Amino acid sequence: MSKLVNIESSWQTALADYFSSPSFIQLTDFVRSEYLTRTVYPKPENIFKAFWLTPLSELKVVIIGQDPYHGPGQAHGLCFSVADGVTPPPSLVNIYKEIEQEFALKKDFKSGNLESWARQGVFLLNAILTVRASEAASHKGLGWEDFTDHVIKLISDRREHIVFLLWGNYARAKRELIDQSKHLVLEAAHPSPFSAHSGFFGCGHFSKANDYLLGKGIMPINW
Repeated sequence: MSKLVNIESSWQTALADYFSSPSFIQLTDFVRSEYLTRTVYPKPENIFKAFWLTPLSELKVVIIGQDPYHGPGQAHGLCFSVADGVTPPPSLVNIYKEIEQEFALKKDFKSGNLESWARQGVFLLNAILTVRASEAASHKGLGWEDFTDHVIKLISDRREHIVFLLWGNYARAKRELIDQSKHLVLEAAHPSPFSAHSGFFGCGHFSKANDYLLGKGIMPINW
């Protein structure tokens, strides 16, 4: 197994076979070389942060992003989330606006750190887990998508009553990995300023997710 893989124990067990596969070893060798020779985000210790904060057995909701933010200090291992002290990006601002509308509450638009969601069971998964500085999608097509597709299918197979929030065409393409007979899949436009007004605003996903969880006897998320 690659030395790069430092991951929470329940995920380590569930993914052990995958981690020993030639394709994943090749991926981690490449990623390690990138960190040694280039500026890459997030910090190495945060690559699997989503897994550390949301163990497989505690997972309730899955939100799928594409790849990490590529600006300095932004990415910290959770999709859509930014580290403390970093101004929330436009897509996250729109997510906050939708939550405010759904629940008639006020969000703190100065904080974009979503670790509190992750600790409640919201798995904030980017399909690609690393990126070169200032080069969006620079680690696309190198193996991360195969890994995260495997993770999504594993969640679908091993758990039940999970809510999957798929925003934008990239995330919506993942629905084929999910058994919709035992999970709730909600789809909408991406919260980006370019598309939020085309179906993200007014989607009601956060309240629908909580209603579904409550209906299954599961503690809802404090968004």
